[in-house]
Amino acid sequence: MHELQEKLKAALLAARAICDTVDQEKREFTADERQKLNGYLAEAKTLKDQIKERESDEELRKQIAAFGAGIELTEPQGERYSGTPGRGKTIGEQFVESEQYKNWLKVVAPGGQIPDGLRGFTSPAVEYKHLPGGRKDLVTGVDRQSAGAFIAPDYTGIYEPLGRIPLVLRDLISQRQTTSDVVEFVRQTQQVQEAAPVQEANVKVVTGATGEISGTKPQGSLAWEKVTANVKTIAVYMAATRRALSDAAQIRGIIDQELRDDIAEELEDQMLNGDGVGENFTGVLNTAGILQQAFDTNIFTTTRQAITTLQVTGRSRPTAWLFNPSDWETVELAQDSVQRYYGNGPFAQGPNRLWGYPVVESQFVPTGHALLADWRKAILWDRQRTTIMVTDSHSDWFIRNIIAILAEMRAAFGLIRTTAFIDVLLA
Repeated sequence: MHELQEKLKAALLAARAICDTVDQEKREFTADERQKLNGYLAEAKTLKDQIKERESDEELRKQIAAFGAGIELTEPQGERYSGTPGRGKTIGEQFVESEQYKNWLKVVAPGGQIPDGLRGFTSPAVEYKHLPGGRKDLVTGVDRQSAGAFIAPDYTGIYEPLGRIPLVLRDLISQRQTTSDVVEFVRQTQQVQEAAPVQEANVKVVTGATGEISGTKPQGSLAWEKVTANVKTIAVYMAATRRALSDAAQIRGIIDQELRDDIAEELEDQMLNGDGVGENFTGVLNTAGILQQAFDTNIFTTTRQAITTLQVTGRSRPTAWLFNPSDWETVELAQDSVQRYYGNGPFAQGPNRLWGYPVVESQFVPTGHALLADWRKAILWDRQRTTIMVTDSHSDWFIRNIIAILAEMRAAFGLIRTTAFIDVLLA
């Protein structure tokens, strides 16, 4: 108590000295003097609180002494309870003197000494009817009133997200950059197919007489169309408080990654299924001019015919199949009349293939459809890769300490040769 009072006195004297100096010089406090005064005042408050606590403790002691005046308040000694087994003895003494332990010791150590080489033994449970201090409570970890108060959780720092749909299309198609909001390319709609053998001319002027050979060469023709693909924006944002982002640094990284992944999933869906309406891409399945393969007999017949159609009509060499996982499961589980798998069965190794071409699974392909294509003829033009922006300039979020975290990307998509793609019906 004396030590605390001396420290309090020193802090107040130091503060007083600063005030006296300022008063003598008739000026305001400097920034450094204000900082020192605040420090002395904080220290004086802490010391004052500690002095009050000790004064309160002393008052409690005096009250206990007053109530116990004339009463023997000493702890009973062990020998006064010698008539009751276990009283006055430690837990260890009660254990080794218990009948359960002595009987067990006779079995594992007949000579009274446990052999050094003995392994894997377990002593018996011993019931304590009288614990030191007269307590009969069971020490457990079921709540904060027992040993559970000393149990500290092991914070691993592990974060396991729900998982995302595997994305595959960007690995198949061509990717390029653009610095414009509009992408134009020329797509050929007619090619030269007029070439033919020609005899050498035998007259200079063709009159139409019998036997005349004009030697005229056939004229070829080409046709083109200009295709415009507008750059579209895919975006998503989340709101978070400043406090949440400050208190948990991991949260910001999780939010950023979740937003990026959501945009990537939407992009793949748009490239396959976009209907071209409004700000939607025109996806592969909704692009006019791609080839169609009707279902015929079974999946295997249909898919083999699709390869022929793409090679003959589309004049393209496919690079990969794109299957919905459910449809590819049907293909792999197909069996003949004696229940033998048509493919290599469950022990197949290496990449999946169908009729010699690689198979890639995408959950964005509609069930009942498969796509076979020269995927190099689909191009994604990146105008702005996915970026993350943070702002509080939204409504009244600034005064409410709410942050908007925005992710967006800009890109255009198109097929430079529509006949390099064929939509195959599987049923």
